[in-house]
Amino acid sequence: MNIILLGPPGAGKGTQARRLVEERGMVQLSTGDMLREARTSGTEMGKRVAAVMDAGELVTDEIVIGLIDEKIHAGSEGGFIFDGFPRTLAQADALAELLTKNYTTLDAVVEMRVDDQALVKRITGRYTCGDCGEVYHDDTKPTKVEGTCDTCGSTNLKRRADDNEESLKTRLMEYYKKTSPLIGYYYAKGDLKPVNGLQEVDAVAREIAQALG
Repeated sequence: MNIILLGPPGAGKGTQARRLVEERGMVQLSTGDMLREARTSGTEMGKRVAAVMDAGELVTDEIVIGLIDEKIHAGSEGGFIFDGFPRTLAQADALAELLTKNYTTLDAVVEMRVDDQALVKRITGRYTCGDCGEVYHDDTKPTKVEGTCDTCGSTNLKRRADDNEESLKTRLMEYYKKTSPLIGYYYAKGDLKPVNGLQEVDAVAREIAQALG
């Protein structure tokens, strides 16, 4: 099964993606992770990525699609989760072409619905384990022992520099301008599966499981 997780920053896409990886054996294709991995891979594509990033330029859609193509070609029994891609209608068209080329399909687009006020509260209290990636929150999910990750015991807990109200407003504006049109695009294709992202993590996971069947 191949799915897209769609939703504004802070909707909980990363948390749910990790659960799907653990429970269904899916492979999460996160644009940021793929670029970091490619940069140090030494492959031809990796050298292109490194050159662009070292020059301080934005990585083109062509390069991202190339990286995704490599991953899909390598295969995954559980299927793929597209996280952070596509972000635009042009990227959605490019992904559709890529899947067709690889004789596979997109099975569902899970739209995680969260209102802006809840997002601000969620984002500003969020912090992550720098070692295992587990996500915590000051109010809703603090660590059991202050300053120590529950999952791996690391003390390397971090807050993103842009996890503040002003930065979030900028990121939300970018999402509404460029990415939210994908909701209508995938609805028209019959792929959209909306879920209530304001629920507890387990409840969201159950709703996603129902949507995927």
